[in-house]
Formats: sequence, C-alpha cells, structure tokens
Amino acid sequence: MEEDIDTRKINNSFLRDHSYATEADIISTVEFNHTGELLATGDKGGRVVIFQREQESKNQPHRRGEYNVYSTFQSHEPEFDYLKSLEIEEKINKIRWLPQQNAAYFLLSTNDKTVKLWKVSERDKRPEGYNLKDEDGRLRDPSMITMLRVPVLRPMDLMVEATPRRVFANAHTYHINSISVNSDYETYMSADDLRINLWNFEITNQSFNIVDIKPANMEELTEVITAAEFHPHHCNTFVYSSSKGTIRLCDMRASALCDRHSKFFEEPEDPSNRSFFSEIISSISDVKFSHSGRYIMTRDYLTIKVWDLNMENRPIETYQVHDYLRSKLCSLYENDCIFDKFECVWNGSDSVIMTGSYNNFFRMFDRNTKRDVTLEASRENSKPRAILKPRKVCVGGKRRKDEISVDSLDFSKKILHTAWHPSENIIAVAATNNLYIFQDKVN
Repeated sequence: MEEDIDTRKINNSFLRDHSYATEADIISTVEFNHTGELLATGDKGGRVVIFQREQESKNQPHRRGEYNVYSTFQSHEPEFDYLKSLEIEEKINKIRWLPQQNAAYFLLSTNDKTVKLWKVSERDKRPEGYNLKDEDGRLRDPSMITMLRVPVLRPMDLMVEATPRRVFANAHTYHINSISVNSDYETYMSADDLRINLWNFEITNQSFNIVDIKPANMEELTEVITAAEFHPHHCNTFVYSSSKGTIRLCDMRASALCDRHSKFFEEPEDPSNRSFFSEIISSISDVKFSHSGRYIMTRDYLTIKVWDLNMENRPIETYQVHDYLRSKLCSLYENDCIFDKFECVWNGSDSVIMTGSYNNFFRMFDRNTKRDVTLEASRENSKPRAILKPRKVCVGGKRRKDEISVDSLDFSKKILHTAWHPSENIIAVAATNNLYIFQDKVN
C-alpha cells in the first residue's frame, strides 16, 4: 500500500451472503484477532461468527488468505428490563479479542448492557467407558455395576465449542458503546454515554467507575461519551471522545476517578463554516490509537483526523471522507443518516487509514504520499479474485462515464464497520449483511 495506492490491485473473497437479509443479519462489528488468523463478526441478531484463515497448501498456494467459517454461536439474547419497561436488544455492539495464551481463543462481546467473555476451543477426542453411565449417557443401576472400567479417549470429528466463561452485567445505566482490553491483559473497560467502568477479568460482580460525566441535573447535560480506548502500551492511559468533537486523554495514576483529563484535544471551529448542523457533524463516532501509540485517529461525520499526542490544539492531518455531502446535510438530517456512526482503522504499519461511506464505498488514505482512493464493496462488481476499480463521485458540472453523481448515491447502503489485518494488507468490510474480504493482489 505504501508506494501507489491508486493503481493497487485488490483481490476479494466473498463470504457471507443472505439473499433474503433480515434486520438480524445486519453486521454490527468486525474484528481481527492479534495474529489475523481469525476474524469475528457480530450482528444485530446477537450472533458471533468467527472465520478462520486457510492454511497454505503446496498444490494451491493462492488459497492462502481465504477465510472460512470456523464457529458460530449465539452470544446475546433479547431481554426485557421490567423495572424500566425497556427492551434490551441482542445486537452485538463490539467484539474485542484477547491475545492467545494457550490452545483456546478468548474474546469479549457486548450488547447495550452486558459484556461476556467467551472461550472458543477445539475438541477432537471424546471419553468412552464410563462407570456410572451407559453408552447413551443414561445413569446405570448401581446394583448392576460389578466391575471397574478405565475410561479411554477416542478420536472424533473436530468440534469447535464456544462457552461463556464470564458475564459482566448490571454496571451500565446507559447503552455500552465501547469496550477495550488493557495492555496488562488483566483489565478492560466498558464505556456508555455518561460513564466508563474498569473491570478485572476475574471479577464479574464489581467494577470501578473511572469516568463519570453525569451532571447532578440532567438538564445541564451538554455532551455524551461516544467512544473510548486504552493506549496500546501504557496500561494507565486511555482516551475517550465526545459528541462535542473533543478528545480527552486520561491517566489513571493521577486519581481514581479520571474526571480531570491530562490532555484535551480540540480543533477550534471555523466561524465561516458554522451552520445548524455543525454540532451534529462534529460529534466523534470513533477513536483509535495508532499501533505505535504516538497518534490517535478520530472519525466525525465528514472527516478523519489524525492527532499527535504531543499537540492538543489541532490535528496534524485532516482527510475529507465525503465532502460532497456538505450540500446534502438537510436531507441527511431528515432521513437520520446524519447520525450514522462510521468507524475507522489503521493498517499494521500506521501508514494507511481506512473508513466507510455511503453507496457501499470505503475510503483509504495514504499518510505518506497523501493519495487517497474510493473503492466499492458490492455484489455486482465483486466476483472472487476480481480487481476493484477506483470509484469517483462527481459534484455538479459534467459527469464522466465512470463517475457516479452525488444525487444517485444510495444512502441505505453504508459501510460503518471495517477491520484491517494486523500485519498484512487484508481488510474486512461489512456492507449491511454481507462481509467482504479484500486482499492485496499476490503476483
């Protein structure tokens, strides 16, 4: 991706396809694990689907990189809060992997209220020769047991099991929007609109409230927390963003309740650009530390910004994602699209950033060459191993034949969730109920 982002050829393999998509099939989060061998998606139906990367075979070297379904399980069920007469939907808001310590994999998944820790493990042997049960699993009559048998392990077909190991519940009054695993791998945090809680993986019935922005009088509420993430290397540092377009960096060594931030990142608004929509479009929908920990990236409605941790007054880079929508903000407000929460991701070397847009477009920005490209994830032009052609949106004036006009963009097709392989140029893009995996062309 470094030298020439425009002419890059990208392969894709098409994974998940429901020709009769229901609301429950819409993908709500996508996340690679730390090695990139596994890729997890969560959907609005509360399901988690894990894909595993194929191992390279000598006779089919090009098969390396294809992801196939490894495990599917129901993570969350719909619930009803009788005290508040509130339905709690099963939609998976976020998935976060833990680094692999042994043969099993562990991941956190959360809906609006409850975080669960799942263990995903393989089993290819089964015990046979029970003393107290017969072969069908029924309990035997103790008076009929006359001899002691030694159980043996017999090989069986590989089975992937997902079991819930911990359930972290009842700690959030508002909807959880972020979870983040700390670099000490002993704690993680969960953030809702007004509070951030710190959990220990071993303790499910108690969490520490580390940020609380709830005012004594709710009528004085001016902003909400929109996203939060731990620093990748320093276990005491985390960052959270707000609906006012500000980012706060906090240090847990300073005090138990981090209501005083260490650093405050905000770009002063240009008065000439002020409009009725200014506040809505400045709300930050995602915040991500770079792998190096030196930079943070934020996504608001129209732009991506990269901030240096050592400079608080303005971002060092600003990228326009879909500036052609500025003239359309009124209709986007009427159809509620202006409240869409787009995510953003870094590539493994922090040199390229990616985020989604409408019409199933997604954007990549090369930070070194300052080149950018718009690509489309759609079934029409995405046959396996097809090469993606850059797309262009035309604003006013004459339209070239390969351009698409702003007025013909489909706002119901939006790419909110994307993920980048931690070390290779492989990306996962969720377009409504379909998951696309694109890969740098391998010669």
